[in-house]
Amino acid sequence: MKTGQKLRLHEKRPSNFGSALAALLVAAVPATGLSADVTTNETATAASPAAPAAAEKPAPLPLHQIEGNGGIFSTLSAYIVNPPRNGEPVGRPSVGFAYVDLGHGQDLEALTLTESPLSRLELAYGYNNFNLGNLPLTVKQATGLNLNESSVELHNFNARFQILKEGEFDQKWLPALTAGVHYKYNATYNDVNSQLDGTLKAIGVSQNDGVDFTLYASKMFTQLPRPVLLELGGRATEGVWNGLLGFTDSYNFLFEGNVVVFVTSNLALAAEYKQMATDYKTVSAGGTSLIGKASDWWTIDAAYVVNKHLTLAVGYGHFGTVLNNTADGVWGVTTKWEF
Repeated sequence: MKTGQKLRLHEKRPSNFGSALAALLVAAVPATGLSADVTTNETATAASPAAPAAAEKPAPLPLHQIEGNGGIFSTLSAYIVNPPRNGEPVGRPSVGFAYVDLGHGQDLEALTLTESPLSRLELAYGYNNFNLGNLPLTVKQATGLNLNESSVELHNFNARFQILKEGEFDQKWLPALTAGVHYKYNATYNDVNSQLDGTLKAIGVSQNDGVDFTLYASKMFTQLPRPVLLELGGRATEGVWNGLLGFTDSYNFLFEGNVVVFVTSNLALAAEYKQMATDYKTVSAGGTSLIGKASDWWTIDAAYVVNKHLTLAVGYGHFGTVLNNTADGVWGVTTKWEF
């Protein structure tokens, strides 16, 4: 870097750590066996004494995760958001918003939109804005470089196909299984890399876009005192912090998942876990860390179904290193509206 204070680039360490950016919340998802008020998209089309003249509106589950897909905050669900109801040719749109305060002036905002034209197909878009907080000032003090960007913008374009519906072929043990393709474009990568004198490319974060591939299984267990939903998935990604910092030139295969307990017909509690790629070098200058390694992170969350259109959620999480800071014990909220 062209500065009197030379940055130290620490070599790669092969390990999988959790996401440093995202945050928290719960995404209640389809709940077999719950009361009629929270009948889910996966089970709402079950037989009734007579076919209604108008399509019934199931509960607004699952929520949107920050990339726009159905899920928790950053982990996904194998269930499809707001698919076509009985008698309707296509599904209706859903919109969502999430906010997480990561401290030190850093926060993450997400605006999300889904449309499921078919019962097995979900199309989604997510806009992420990450406020860099005190990073520009820290960079200036440590290196003399001017990081003029105060936030990072990431665009997520998603398509997911449900390969198997839960209990399909009269096999009650069968989980829902959904595969996804996710194109991500970081609109501020080039400017940030230029203002940091090529530092991002030097540490292995060399691209402004990438494609993720996901595969998720979801299974509801109703034999317990309350319904419990288990969702496990894998992700192949080149993204660093979901792509908010940029993308490397190689794929990492990561684990993520969540568990949800439906306490009442309207209230759910959940825990979420996610790994994040760490195949890049860290950056420090003058004893000050500027870009650290991501850490495994987890959240505990609560979601409330307000009515058949609106869901609200709040969560508490530990996310470890976020660029030049640590974000543990932070809070976030999310909401989704289904038409």
